[in-house]
Amino acid sequence: MSENKRVHFIPPMPVKRKQKVGIYCRVSSNSTEQLNSLTNQVSALTRLTATTPNWLLVDTYIDISSGKTGSKRKEFMRILEDCQAKKIEIVITKNISRFGRDTIEVLESLHKLREHGVRVIFEQEGLDTADTDSELMISIIESIAQAENESRSENIKWGYRRHAAQGTSKLYNRKCYGYENDIDGELIIKEDEAKHVRLTFELYLRGFSIIGIKRELEKRGIKTPTGKENWSKRTIDVMLSNEKYIGVVRLLNSSEYEEHCVSENNHPAIITKEQFEAVQIERKKRSNVVKTKDSVKRSSRKYSSKNKKREK
Repeated sequence: MSENKRVHFIPPMPVKRKQKVGIYCRVSSNSTEQLNSLTNQVSALTRLTATTPNWLLVDTYIDISSGKTGSKRKEFMRILEDCQAKKIEIVITKNISRFGRDTIEVLESLHKLREHGVRVIFEQEGLDTADTDSELMISIIESIAQAENESRSENIKWGYRRHAAQGTSKLYNRKCYGYENDIDGELIIKEDEAKHVRLTFELYLRGFSIIGIKRELEKRGIKTPTGKENWSKRTIDVMLSNEKYIGVVRLLNSSEYEEHCVSENNHPAIITKEQFEAVQIERKKRSNVVKTKDSVKRSSRKYSSKNKKREK
């Protein structure tokens, strides 16, 4: 044996313990669109876990629930319990809005998980509680939550416009007094109420004032749309101007939207178009609102059924 021969003992490299990961995903409904979103969330986060060294996927927690306060999130509660029991060391989720329904809930949950030494990663925002100062994290989450609320509001308006333009909005078949929905959700005439709608239009064209119609309906024992004995002038006035009674529905008809959508022959008419237009002309004649170049004011002259009878 050579005197210069040396033997070195090389100890084995320490094996890093894998960190236990839990994936949390949430959608607000079981619609096809939301379930597709859920599938995408799970797939993306599973790939992220599988390609990160020393991560071990322990469980996936999925909630399909409303964003309304008070709705149950059983899987979210389960992941919190598993974190407390040290079954999970890292929680990953798509973004802040999926983790909590509002800023307060997000911060409270992060505080609980921090107490248990659990790291939370928001994949979309690139936020990691292990690398971010608490105060900075709070500031970031609040600013992101505000931006998301604004974006969500715009998305809701966009969806409203799209469904209205495509004729698929459920609001086209929103019922009112005189109508009900059939088994397919379509508007159909509810005859026991429709006859009172026709009576209201007929009385107006016969010269009755709004107060006169109110008294006549109450005298006949006809209940209001909400089942009350006393009619309000506002209810009758709205009824007389409601295009739905001639089968027309307008959506997006407000200052929020530049455009609006009109669905004609949307459902069976209770009032003829000619009768409806005659009522609108009469309403303008009776109005005591006087528009000038500089202002809008009310005239001292008011319409009444008594005056109408005297004129005749």
